Amino acid sequence: QVQLVESGGGSVQAGGSLKLSCAASGYTFSDYCMTWNRQAPGKEREGVAAIEIDGTTRYIESVKGRFTISRDNAQNTVYLEMNNLKPEDTAMYFCAAEHLTCGSGTDYWGKGTLVTVSS
Repeated sequence: QVQLVESGGGSVQAGGSLKLSCAASGYTFSDYCMTWNRQAPGKEREGVAAIEIDGTTRYIESVKGRFTISRDNAQNTVYLEMNNLKPEDTAMYFCAAEHLTCGSGTDYWGKGTLVTVSS
């Protein structure tokens, strides 16, 4: 069975840093685009960052220069390094997998890890 398990969330002050991890199993990790997404209470879920199978990365404008997505295919893990965190980054963060190409449609979701940024 497919599992995506996020970890690394927590509470930090504005300007702080946090690194999220997503450990994947049950599918061929290296054949999937991996993404990080977030949802705050009362808000729609939004994509934050994506990494293609060839390592190409994309970010929403609000996190460019602050967040870095990376993947380790040998460990079946995708990471999100978050720096200079802002209160508006507060959300539940989810990782997800899309077969081959980002934008093809999400196949698998994790259960999420909570990030809280205080001012």
